[in-house]
Amino acid sequence: MLRWLIVAIGVFCTGRASAGDVIAIAPGVDLIAGSFVPNRQPDGNSLVLRARDGLVVIDTGRHAGHTQKILDYAKIVNLPIKAVINSHWHLDHIGGNPRVRAAFPEVKIYSSGAIDEAMHGFLANYRKQLEGAIAQSKDDAQIAAWRSEILLIDAGHALYPDVVIEKTQTRRIAGRELVLHLQAHAVTAGDVWVFDPSARVLAAGDLVTLPVPFLDTACPARWDTALDDLAHTEFKTLIPGHGAPMSRAQFATYRVAYANLLACAASDKTKTACADGWLADAKALLADADPAFVKRLLDYYIDNSLRVPTAQRDKLCGTAAST
Repeated sequence: MLRWLIVAIGVFCTGRASAGDVIAIAPGVDLIAGSFVPNRQPDGNSLVLRARDGLVVIDTGRHAGHTQKILDYAKIVNLPIKAVINSHWHLDHIGGNPRVRAAFPEVKIYSSGAIDEAMHGFLANYRKQLEGAIAQSKDDAQIAAWRSEILLIDAGHALYPDVVIEKTQTRRIAGRELVLHLQAHAVTAGDVWVFDPSARVLAAGDLVTLPVPFLDTACPARWDTALDDLAHTEFKTLIPGHGAPMSRAQFATYRVAYANLLACAASDKTKTACADGWLADAKALLADADPAFVKRLLDYYIDNSLRVPTAQRDKLCGTAAST
């Protein structure tokens, strides 16, 4: 798994770059699209909500350029960023937190508390791997990218939430009523997905990602259950963690494709058959995807996330026996 975090910089750069423009989703709701940019890791989508007291931002990206788009948006509309909600602790969703804090010192960041365990486990191991890769590399550009990752991890508590979401709840944040759903052991140990009932917009975080589900830290079965929870929400538009906004019909397509992928991986079918099944089931959602890229991703995830020892699965699903 950790090896993938290193090679992903090269793998992800083969994906199609998104426009990165601000996209109007609903009145008072805009999307700052994430992107796959050559020679570096991706940025997740950021959703900006205009509230009575200022802006609420859902996820802040990874790179300075993405976060700057959020800060520029705030400047253009002449509103402060009052709150950030992080869907989960992956660096492409929380990496902009320190920059937002610097620009708006009074901002409050909301998320689950799962980052603490990740910082002492997954991210600590990732940091060690990055250091090892730097020591062996002679590629200056690659080394610079890896050093940026280390600096991001070393931001430490600037990445953490000020307000820890410990259960599903309705909160008025910056004057806007939002429903914060806490999902345990799906994409990470603690995922927060957000429903805005006034706009009927659902920010799913990485519970929905394209061109494939990003399963690195996931419990696939609980992720499937989480998709059922999303389906029971009265949203009109769903914002994935990565990829274009979805209608209810498009989300239904994703949901079926995900369930079929899990079923295929649990069978004796080949990885090629499972990848072909995903490409067929999710075809309507993958117009801009490179099929070869999708197959490379699924080849990795089937071996390292779906067809894994029970102990590895139990750890990510929060069902491992205590010792």
